[in-house]
Amino acid sequence: MTEVLFYHLERASLESVLPGLLERTLERGWKAIVRCGSKETAARLDDVLWTFSDESFLPHSAEPEGAASQPVWLTAEDAVPNAADVLFLVDNAAADAGAIAGFVRCVSIFDGGDDKAVAAARDFWKAVKAAGHEATYWKHSPQGRWEKQA
Repeated sequence: MTEVLFYHLERASLESVLPGLLERTLERGWKAIVRCGSKETAARLDDVLWTFSDESFLPHSAEPEGAASQPVWLTAEDAVPNAADVLFLVDNAAADAGAIAGFVRCVSIFDGGDDKAVAAARDFWKAVKAAGHEATYWKHSPQGRWEKQA
């Protein structure tokens, strides 16, 4: 069973949330795939992960060459060359609820201001639950902390 976390962005951007989630993923000794909705988003996030903090570094790549050795790989493709433990879905990237079974965790981060993204997240939630995966829903409190809603 894969643990699936849904992060509903309302008060923060993907660029401000993703680095922290990836840091926690690596702290657990896990590898990650960040599946983006487009190659342009993967390239943008590649830049963000190089510059998000002066005190921190997230080893990663968006290039196919050497992807197998990367702890974090950014892509718009379905391949998993780095034997990732965690699949991040961002920028309206999709995954089949049955196909996520090979991951320890799947994290769907969606924009609450995008009606299409919210509808897709609802559909994915239903599919995840129907496939028997454990799902939790998180959103920011007014104080800026993530709170479990379901």
